[in-house]
Amino acid sequence: MVLGLLSDSHGDASATARAMALLAQHGAERFIHCGDICGEDVLAEFVGHDVTFVWGNCDSPSPSLRRYVQSVGLAWPEGRAELEIDGRRIAVFHGHERGFADAIESGHFHYVLHGHTHLYSDSLFNGCRVINPGALYRAAVKSVALLDVAADSVTFLRLDDGVVIPVGSRPK
Repeated sequence: MVLGLLSDSHGDASATARAMALLAQHGAERFIHCGDICGEDVLAEFVGHDVTFVWGNCDSPSPSLRRYVQSVGLAWPEGRAELEIDGRRIAVFHGHERGFADAIESGHFHYVLHGHTHLYSDSLFNGCRVINPGALYRAAVKSVALLDVAADSVTFLRLDDGVVIPVGSRPK
C-alpha cells in the first residue's frame, strides 16, 4: 500500500487540498496527516478520503471541533495513532509528545511518522524508520511524502511543482 504523508497545514486548506491531490496523483491510497491541522477548513479536505490524523502542538481540539469531526465522519484522534498496514507496525505522532522518542527506541514499530520540525527527513534508528514528510506551511521547501510500505521506499515531493526531492538533499 502507498501512503500519502503530510503535516503542518497550519490552517492552509488550499495547500492541504493541493497536497492530497498531488499524493493521489502519485498513487497514494491512504493519507496520514502528522498534526498541526489548525482548523475545520483543513479537516474538510479530509472528508471522503481514507485519512488518519493526529493533533499537533498548535491544534486546539475543543468540544465544538469534536462535534465537527464526528459530523463529517472522521475519526477523532486520541493521542498518537497506531496502524498495521501490510504487516508493518506504524506509529503516528506530531513529534512534540511525551512518548515520541520512546516509540522510536522501543523496537515495536517499523515506522514512526511525525511532523513538527517543518523539515522533511528519513532516518533509521535501531531498525525503526523515522519519517517526517515536511510541512505545508512556513517551510523553506513545502513538501509531502509517499511511503510505499510493501517496497519500504519513501519519495519526497515538492508541493509547489510536484518535483521529486532527491534523497539526502536538504532545504536551503
